[in-house]
Amino acid sequence: MPNSAAALPAARDFKYRWFTLGDLNGFFGLAFDNVTNLSFLAGILIFAFGFPADIVYKRMFPGTAIGVLFGDLVYTWMAFRLAKKRQNPDVTAMPLGLDAPSTIGVALAVLGPAFLAMKQQGMDAQSAAMNAWHIGMATMMFIGVFKLVFSFFGRWVQKVVPQAGLLGSLAGIGLALIGFIPLVDVFGAPIVGIISLGLIFYTLVAGIHLPKKVPGVLAAIVIGTGLYYILGPLGWAGGHYAPPHAALHMGLPWPTFAFIKGIPSAVNYLPIALPFALLTVVGGINVTESARVAGDDYNTRDILLTEAVATLIAGLCGGVAQSTPYIGQPAYKAMGSRAGYTLITGLFIGLGGVLGYLSWFVEIIPRAVIAPILIFVAIDIMVQAFLACPARHAPAVAFSYFPTVARLLQIKLSTPSIVPSANFTALLADVGKGLPEVLVTVALGNGFILTAMLWGAFLAQMIDRKLRSASLYLWILAGFTLFGIVHSALPDGNMYLPWSLPEPAREIPYQFAAAYAALAALMLLLSLTKEGRAGGAAQGH
Repeated sequence: MPNSAAALPAARDFKYRWFTLGDLNGFFGLAFDNVTNLSFLAGILIFAFGFPADIVYKRMFPGTAIGVLFGDLVYTWMAFRLAKKRQNPDVTAMPLGLDAPSTIGVALAVLGPAFLAMKQQGMDAQSAAMNAWHIGMATMMFIGVFKLVFSFFGRWVQKVVPQAGLLGSLAGIGLALIGFIPLVDVFGAPIVGIISLGLIFYTLVAGIHLPKKVPGVLAAIVIGTGLYYILGPLGWAGGHYAPPHAALHMGLPWPTFAFIKGIPSAVNYLPIALPFALLTVVGGINVTESARVAGDDYNTRDILLTEAVATLIAGLCGGVAQSTPYIGQPAYKAMGSRAGYTLITGLFIGLGGVLGYLSWFVEIIPRAVIAPILIFVAIDIMVQAFLACPARHAPAVAFSYFPTVARLLQIKLSTPSIVPSANFTALLADVGKGLPEVLVTVALGNGFILTAMLWGAFLAQMIDRKLRSASLYLWILAGFTLFGIVHSALPDGNMYLPWSLPEPAREIPYQFAAAYAALAALMLLLSLTKEGRAGGAAQGH
């Protein structure tokens, strides 16, 4: 009894040190990560696809930012709750922000292609962009519902699908979409880009502190931006310098049911969108475990449910990018961050989307300066895929890269400013000794996330001599291929009934599905042999 009585005053007197100087460092890192993702969302849509800027800044940004605000506020509250529960004044909040792979992937593989498809149907740019926005909102709603459901089954998925499939598919995105495209921006303004990239590598890869421990991301952005505006007018920055026309694009993220208009078209993009959702669910489990090891034992389901609801709120308010808990909570803890950094970041991003200063930052900071941050993210994702998976599964990780490379090629080939539409259509039907090369590239790139997951899983199971499991993944590939869930023969990636396709596109579902089915049958036969029955006996080779 005396012990219990003594504990009560101690609990009442407990004070959580929720804000320290370390929270300022954490804020710069987390906030600039989000600004970077928004910058590439805007850059891809406005500069690569020709979206009207007002739709991106006034309709997409506010809703996307509100999702981040909600998630970071909830994670801040969770940190206070955990600190009080554990009587621990050093609890660090879970960081939440925009998911880089899906922000870029949805822009490149959903919003951009949908916009071009609408324009090809005769719509003007404004109407096409509005329709693409509705599709993006509907895609976010699908992703949010998917994450809501799978937040209860995430660990089961993590056990069933080999890491080589889950992480390898993400690493492929890192290589081709998150890494390579920004690398082009770096070398588009070489002096500015390389200096910024070098500072990012110096601090984040080599782990060397700058003088006075200035945050590396902040230094890279300030120095790189300064160099650009000094060298640009002199003609030394590379390319054609144009002074920025930065403006505040204010927009209110009112809830709207406009996403309903985009649901019929968004269904066709589910093979691209839902694997992104699955990856954030699994990633949320991993980062929660990482935080637990670092000393902050958050409830995994609460973390996952929060990111799901944040994504739904974003989609309902016009957002087109999903939020996710970020990898690196122990790193924020090591720099002294507590709960202040997530609170400030949430307010900065949320209010920035509404008041328009986020679009001002996006327009004022050169892409060659922002790009190195994404290159670092890409490298980190690729390295993690190899280090986190068993060494014997490295070939499966590498094999899962290829569908995303095909997707990158498809994006470039189907861009009218690179390959005229008439030429692209002709190449799709250019039959030689085999199926048309461009048609095969398109098919390999469509559904690339799901394809990569299944390819990596199939090969990982084969390496472990679990041939029946490997066969199962091949049967799934065969079934999905037949209806265009993966390997769609249509340039826009839509699903279909295979017999409805014209020649030679009709050959893709039948030929690809037959090939997967044949290999699946072969795996089943080989599982009956002495070597095949060895199971995991050779896993240590």
